[in-house]
Amino acid sequence: MTLHPTHREAVPDMPNRLGLDGIEFIEYATSRPQALGQVLENMGFKPVARHRSREVTLYRQGGMNLVVNASPDDARVSATTDGQPVISAVAFRVQDALKAHTRCIDLGAWTVPSHAQAMELHIPAIHGPGGSRFYFVDRWQEFSIYDIDFKPIPTVDQHPKALSDMSYFGVVQYIGAARSADWLAYFEHMFDFTVVPDEQRFGILPKGKLMKSPCGKFLWQLIEPDPWMDDNEEAPESLQRIGLGVRDVGAAVAALKAQGVEFVESTQLHPEDRGALTRAMLGSVSFELVHQA
Repeated sequence: MTLHPTHREAVPDMPNRLGLDGIEFIEYATSRPQALGQVLENMGFKPVARHRSREVTLYRQGGMNLVVNASPDDARVSATTDGQPVISAVAFRVQDALKAHTRCIDLGAWTVPSHAQAMELHIPAIHGPGGSRFYFVDRWQEFSIYDIDFKPIPTVDQHPKALSDMSYFGVVQYIGAARSADWLAYFEHMFDFTVVPDEQRFGILPKGKLMKSPCGKFLWQLIEPDPWMDDNEEAPESLQRIGLGVRDVGAAVAALKAQGVEFVESTQLHPEDRGALTRAMLGSVSFELVHQA
């Protein structure tokens, strides 16, 4: 936050050298696209378009785009266990995708080779945790990436209203034991994220470390395994779940329950004013609602 310029202690904006400007889309990889599609529709997302050459479907509600990748030739799809969906990519909106990608490579990131076919867009990407990818997208306003690579589903509203005005609030990433410092340094160095003080908590799961994007439009949460877990039980590092911002948690919970979504309720964790957590669906898909003023 920038203070009034006449203030003698005015603080300059935080650096944003990639020109980050929010999340363009989040992608799931799955070999069970119909089952995942039903879960997403219960959460308020609607299928609006299909990829021209791959088994990929675009879901949308409000300003949120969510991609379901079921392409059998994609290693991230074939690597899924028992068809359980995984968050396989997050696409960041940036001012210049090529410049952002080049800067990340210069800082030590690993590039993802392009598999774009003829007449398809090449969206630059780097490797993320657990085989995931971070994409860089600079076309999201008058002209978007979906105008080229996707065909709209006939008779479907291309811009369905968001249920309870939901929007992307952030992403939860599971990391290895004692790896918080490494990942904090990575996001600070690579993307200019800043650490949120521990006393500033959001949602209902006060675990791990929180970071804020330099554009201030979303958060990133890093969670280490619980200390009581044996090394053999530790899951691989991965993008675990999506945080959805809502103005009225209670109203959003009621609307989602009416559509068949179940929430975790216990003496330690239950829907309340601050947030709510859906029960895992298809074994691995969950969403966290977070109060957003």
